[in-house]
Amino acid sequence: MCGRYATTADPATLAAELDAIDETGDAEIVPEYNVAPTTGVLTVVARHDREEPESAARRRIRRMRWGLVPSFAKEIGKSAPLFNARSESVATKPSFAQSLRYKRCLVPMDGWYEWQVEPASGGKTRKVPYFMSQGDGSRLYMAGLWAVWHDPRTPDAPPLLSTTILTADSIAQLGNVHQRMPLIMPPERWDAWLDPDSLGHPDLIVPSAEAVSGIEIRRVSDKVNSVRNKGPELVTPDEGSGDQLAFL
Repeated sequence: MCGRYATTADPATLAAELDAIDETGDAEIVPEYNVAPTTGVLTVVARHDREEPESAARRRIRRMRWGLVPSFAKEIGKSAPLFNARSESVATKPSFAQSLRYKRCLVPMDGWYEWQVEPASGGKTRKVPYFMSQGDGSRLYMAGLWAVWHDPRTPDAPPLLSTTILTADSIAQLGNVHQRMPLIMPPERWDAWLDPDSLGHPDLIVPSAEAVSGIEIRRVSDKVNSVRNKGPELVTPDEGSGDQLAFL
C-alpha cells in the first residue's frame, strides 16, 4: 500500500518538466515530506480544452484531495478515504471503474514510506519506517485515478477533485519491505495512460521491473509516524541502523 509519501515538486517546475499547463491557482505549495490521505496533492492529467474540445489533449497540473470520492457519493467523511486502489480489481470496483475508463492521472512524488513490524524489548513489537526512492534522486510518478464530486446539498459549490494511487504486488527488492507497492508508471507509458480518448489500459497497470530497478530503501526516523512532522529530516537515514543495507 501507499499511505504516506514525500514530495518536493511545485506546480511551476512540473509544468516546465512535463510541458503542462499549471491549473493549481495561486495557493502556495511547499515541500511536504509527510503527505497523508485527505490532504491536497499535485496530480498530472491530460484533458482537452473546454472551449475547443476537438483540440489536442494537453497535460495539466491539478491539485486534488488524496482519497478518491466517487461521483455518486452522497457525502464525504462517512467512510475510510479511498487513497489506494488495488490494480488487480480496480476495473470491477464501482468506486473506481468509471475513473479507470475516463479519468486516469499521475501522482508525482520523491518517494514513499512503508512500515515493518519488528521485535522490541519485553517481547513486544514496534513498527519501523522505511523510505523508498530513486537512487539518483529523480522524481517518481505513480499511476492514479481521479474523480469529480458535486455536493448534492450545495449544487452551486465548486466541484471537488480527488485522487487515489494504484497499488500492485511488490516485486524485486520492494517485496522485502511490504507485500504491496504503489504502481510506478515509467515515462514510456505516460501518454497512453493519460490519454482521455482511450477507455482504460489493463496492459499498463502491471508493475515494471525496470521502473523499480533503481529504487533504494533506507530505514528512517520514527518521527514520520506523526503527521505533525513534515520536515526533510524525515527522509534522512536512521543513524545506527545497521540492517538497512540488507534491503538494497
